[in-house]
Amino acid sequence: MPNVRWEKIDSVARIVMGQGENRHNPTFLEEILAAFDAVEADPTNNAVILASEGPKCWSLGLDLDWLMAAAGDPARHDEVKRFLYRENDLFARALLFPMPVIAALSGHTFGAGAILASACDFRLMRADRGFWCFPEIDVSIPFLPGMWAIVRKAFPYPLLEELTLTGRRTTATELERRHAILKACPDLAALDAEALAFAKSFSKGRGIFGEVKRRMNSPIVEVFQRDDPNYIERLQLTA
Repeated sequence: MPNVRWEKIDSVARIVMGQGENRHNPTFLEEILAAFDAVEADPTNNAVILASEGPKCWSLGLDLDWLMAAAGDPARHDEVKRFLYRENDLFARALLFPMPVIAALSGHTFGAGAILASACDFRLMRADRGFWCFPEIDVSIPFLPGMWAIVRKAFPYPLLEELTLTGRRTTATELERRHAILKACPDLAALDAEALAFAKSFSKGRGIFGEVKRRMNSPIVEVFQRDDPNYIERLQLTA
């Protein structure tokens, strides 16, 4: 059974990740990219909610067990490089998708999961459960330049600097107060209802919406293309 599926609610597409930790590995990436493709192929969709089936985790980021095993095997280095480029493809898909992409953060949002949420246009998060965290400083895996460019678009810099250099976990309430998310919702039911109502409020044309996002976010994608290969090709993933 796929870990990622999508469903339609009137004019809104809801891409739903599975009930586990939703860690990023090659299978996960191909499934979520295929879901974005299917959503775009339906011309009646006006907005996308990116959600998780489970109430504990939205996404805990990279599948470190898979990544470290693959990176430690020279015969699999090309596989790791493909994975990292496909991770950037996912971030770029959200950044340039021709309709609003709304992250409905129902639980822990860590690492590459937090970067994916930052690549979305809007973020809502439940306030009664789950933390946001950039743990890279603690696992000795620094952001690639493109990841840094993504989170800088979503976070006010003083907060971003603090969270990336300390690895501190933070809550939806603080993120709303410091303007990193659109809204902290009191519980899961409120998160689902508010994300859906917000998504339904959009009826913008894909042409103009996509062009505005392209002009806003193409400099970030250019960082993927220009700077990230310097680290990916050498597999300089850890410090």
